[in-house]
Amino acid sequence: MGKFVITKRTNGEFQFNLKANNGQTILASEGYSAKAGCLNGIESVRTNSQDDSKFDRKTSTNGKPYFNLKATNGQIIGTSEMYESVSARDNGIESVKTNAPTATIDDQTV
Repeated sequence: MGKFVITKRTNGEFQFNLKANNGQTILASEGYSAKAGCLNGIESVRTNSQDDSKFDRKTSTNGKPYFNLKATNGQIIGTSEMYESVSARDNGIESVKTNAPTATIDDQTV
C-alpha cells in the first residue's frame, strides 16, 4: 500500500508526496499555506486519480515524459517525476491509480 507523506518546506508551506510500496515518489504536490489545504489536496488526489481523463500526459522541453493530475476545476494537484520512456510514465499513472485510494497518511510535520 502506498502512502502520502506530508512535509513542510523551508518557506513554511506544506506539501505531500505520494509514495509507492517501494518508497519511490510517484506524485508531488504544490505548496499549501495551511495543512488543511494540503489534506484537501490529498483527498482530491484520491478522488481524481480514478478518472483517467484527469491525467495530463506531457513531455518536458528535454524530451522526458511526465504527467500532471488535475482536479475537476482543471487545477494541477500533483506532478510526477520525469520518466525515461512513455511506457514508464504510463506505469507511473497506473501506480497512482492503484496506490492513491487506500494510501495511508504519514504526517511528518507533527
